[in-house]
Parts: sequence; C-alpha cells; structure tokens
Amino acid sequence: MNKHIKLVAALIFGTSLLSTGCLDETFPQQGTVTVDQAVEAPNSFDNFVTACTSTLSGEFIYDAAKMSPYDYGYTSFFLQRDVMGQDVVCEGTDYEHYSTWYTCGVGLGPTSGICQIPWSLYYKWIKNCNVVLSIAGKEPSADHKVGAGIAHAMRAMFYMDLARMYAPQTYVRNHEALTVPIISEETSVEQATNNRNATNEKIWSFILDDLNAAETLLADYQRPDKTTPDLSVVYGLKARAYLTMEQWGDAEKYAKLAQKGYTAMTEAQYLDHDTGFNTPNDAWMFMTEFDSEDPNITENDGDSSWGSQMILEITSESGCGYAANYGTPKRIDAHLLETIPQSDWRRKCFIDPELDELVAAVDPVEDSEGEVDEEATHEAIMKVVVDYLKDVSDYPDALYNTAVAAPSGLFSGLSLKFRAAGGQAGHDNVKIGFCVAVPLMRVEEMILIEAEAAGMQEEARGKALLESFAKTRDPQYTYNTLQSFRDNVWWQRRVELWGEGFATFDIKRLEKGITRSYAGTNHPEGYRWNTDVVPDWMNLCIVQTETNYNQACVSNPTPIQPTEDSPEKVW
Repeated sequence: MNKHIKLVAALIFGTSLLSTGCLDETFPQQGTVTVDQAVEAPNSFDNFVTACTSTLSGEFIYDAAKMSPYDYGYTSFFLQRDVMGQDVVCEGTDYEHYSTWYTCGVGLGPTSGICQIPWSLYYKWIKNCNVVLSIAGKEPSADHKVGAGIAHAMRAMFYMDLARMYAPQTYVRNHEALTVPIISEETSVEQATNNRNATNEKIWSFILDDLNAAETLLADYQRPDKTTPDLSVVYGLKARAYLTMEQWGDAEKYAKLAQKGYTAMTEAQYLDHDTGFNTPNDAWMFMTEFDSEDPNITENDGDSSWGSQMILEITSESGCGYAANYGTPKRIDAHLLETIPQSDWRRKCFIDPELDELVAAVDPVEDSEGEVDEEATHEAIMKVVVDYLKDVSDYPDALYNTAVAAPSGLFSGLSLKFRAAGGQAGHDNVKIGFCVAVPLMRVEEMILIEAEAAGMQEEARGKALLESFAKTRDPQYTYNTLQSFRDNVWWQRRVELWGEGFATFDIKRLEKGITRSYAGTNHPEGYRWNTDVVPDWMNLCIVQTETNYNQACVSNPTPIQPTEDSPEKVW
C-alpha cells in the first residue's frame, strides 16, 4: 500500500496507521478519494455517523474469509479481557475458547495475528469517527452537530479502552507511561509514520477533550434507541475516565449525572429466563445488538457471535454454540462463586456445585438381569437436574447437554446470566437465539463508580452508598470489615458486572494480582497461576507491522507465560 495515499482515503477506508494484514481490502483499489467525493455520496454524512456504532457487532471485521469464532466485534473484547484474569474460567484450550488470552503467552506477542485484532478493529472504529469529524469540521453546522457529537463520544470510548489495554502503568502511578499513538481527523499520513505513543497524560487529556465536545454537541439530542450514545452515555464515559484518573470529585459528579432517568435492574429482570441480559431495560444506558441478517449470524452457523460464546441454554437440536454444544462454556471462578451468599439473588446466575453432588449421588438403575440400564439411569439423573434447576431455567435439558459436552462434565459455575432470545424457538435455533442485545453501559456501573468515588473522599459516605446498592441484591448484605473499602467495591463490581468486560481494567487500575490456584479451584491444570502484581500479559503488545511502519512507536514486551502452576493460596 502506498503510504503517501491521500489523508481522507486513509481516514475513510482504513486505519490512518496503515497497518498491513487483514484490513487491506477496506482501501479503495485506486487508493485515492477526496472529501468532496465522500460528501457527495447519497446520505454520506449520516451513513458515516451510523458506521460509528453500527459496526460494533455482527460483522467479520478482522478476517471475513476465516470466520474466526472471536471475530464478531466489540463484545469479543469483553471476553478477551475478562479471561486474562481469574473470574471467567476457560475450560479447554482450543482456539475457539479464547485460549490465547487465557493462557497468556507468546501468542499475545507483536508478531502474532491475535495481536493485530485489537489494533485493527479499534483503529478502524476510530477511523469511522475521524471521517465524521473531518466532514463536520471544527464548527459543525446544525445538520452535522449531532453526528459530530456521536463521533466525539465514540472516539473517546475507543481511546479509553486502548489506553487501559496498552498502558503498562496507571495514570495515577505514572503520567508519562506510554499508551498508543493518537490518530485524529487532523493527522496526516506523513505524521503517522513518526507518531510516538501518547503518554497517559496526553491521551486522557485527548479523551476528555472529546467528551467535553460531545457533552456540548449532544446536549439536546434525543436518540432513537440505546445503540446510539446520548448525553447520559457521555456522562457515563466521563465517570469512567475520572475513575481511572482517580479524580474523585469529578468521578462522583458525572456518575451521579449519568444515573438520571435510569433504575437498577430488579431481581425479576436480572434473572428472567427468556429476556435476562438479552433485552434492553431501564437500567441499560448503552448497548449493541446482533441482527438476524448479520454475517455473524447468517454465516458459520451463527458460531462467530457473542451468543455462541456466552449462551448455554441451546438445545442439541440446534447443534451449534461453542459454549453450549462444543464443550467450551465460560464458568465463574469457583472461589468468587463461593463468596456470593445464598441470600444474594445474583448467585442464581450461576449453577451451584450442589447439583454436581446430587447427580453424583444418583445410583445406577439396574435392569432385571442386574445390568446397568443406561436409559433409566439417565432418566433418574435428569429428574434430579430438572428438579434442581426448575427455579432458574426453563431449559434444563440444554444445560445438561452443556455440562456433559464440557471436559469436566460438571454443572458447577455454569453461567445463566446471558439468555437466548426468542423463547423456545431461540433455544432450538441459534439464528434466532443469538440475535441478542448486549449492554455496553448499565446504571449499576455508575452507582458503583459513585460509591467508590464518594468513599475515596469520605469513606463513611461511600460505604453508605455501597451498602444501599448491595442490599438491593442481598437484603442480608453485611459490609466485609476484613477488606478495604475499595476491595468491597471491587467485589461488587466483579459479581455485578461479570462477563461485561471490566475484569482487566479493574485489576490494572487497582494494581491487583490474580489468583487461580487454590484448593477447590476450577481453573484447568497448567493455568493455575497466582501473582501479587498485575500480570504482564494484561499490557497488550502493539502489532509489529505498526512499529515497522511508524518508527516512533514502541511496544510492550512479549508476555512470558508461567512455566508451572503456583502453590495453592490459602484464603
């Protein structure tokens, strides 16, 4: 690719960083286009604005030809980040099961294809925002005002993710720690060839500038649905930014502003057997969704999708779903599950270890000749399973198949948080069941940010806010006096936001280690690692094609996988 391609071609049809690889086909064949040509296309500006959010889900963005199981957009990064820690357990080590991120070794290094996935996708999304802002100009007209506001908000969200994924040290620990290069609508191709990684100080200032612009431009915007950011989402993004920067007063202020007009999910909504975490409600602030016409649903039997990885109640009739039918379900960490009291109704999102004990206690049924009657024994087991799961699932047969297909053969820790869409039809047909909405921001996150920020200014005030929220989930909740205030908040975040992409971000900003090795762990042997500090694999590497092209850009070191399991931690 000619690196002297005109700026707008780089902005519109590919990343301005001109990374080579799987996204080359997004450039025009002649390699040139003008702003006028882009603007003159029918509904061009609105289409570019729509692209800022519509491409987050449903398409093969990284490599359409291979139809990778994890190539389905923004929500795939939830799992990439979460399995790097301890709270989401991967069973099996095949590539469909996010094993590269879970096993955390050289596969995350700068020469691997995996390394290019976040780099390519995030800068493609940033490119979409830059196109809009390039057309809108510094002083957007009335017709361009809202579009520019959406682009500013989305670009801030993308850079916020990148800063947290790539920075080896937190903003508070080191303002000068390097993150990623900033590409804006004003960056020329020549500048991109010598574009140093922005420091924490610079990139968070850039993010806040975008959010300040979005706050002004979207002040009066009434969005058509929750797939588009509005002012409340801008406030929520500001709350996230100030939380990371530990500017507690502003974090509290914007988290509180973001909550206006929303209410936390009730037990009924959270645990609904048909609409749980697949349908927007009054708690959801921002979301993405999969549609029946999306390539991720229509191709590869729907297996390259969020639903294939996270939805377990898919019957064997469908024959599909990596988590449900192919033996690679995501489980909650056994110790985290153990710490959730039975009085906390969020525990019902996960199957209790007690079911495995009950199944194991079922005596084989013998026929008249004293031989094991396998069919009758299976019926006896299913009777136990159906009776145990009757209050948490309408599809116990599907969950039985999920457990049996997994290497461990166990029910314990299987997640019921994310349900299939479409009722019975969706459980039998993944092209219906996997057409779900996924939350990108919920009011519960804002409530917990407000509590943490308040408590870091005045602990008693933060503790009161935390207890007030916790008791909506567990009427018998008691504050854990053996932990610090922030650890109490972190525990609530780990349970409330499980599987929603926050694990790595929280571990890094709180400067925590991880614990996978302990008595009773459900992490597979070979990956039972304990660390006292943030593991190096949580600092993503920049793909080598970028550092080859951009001479000023530097990468984090290739992570080193531990060579053996850690000694068991004693709690």
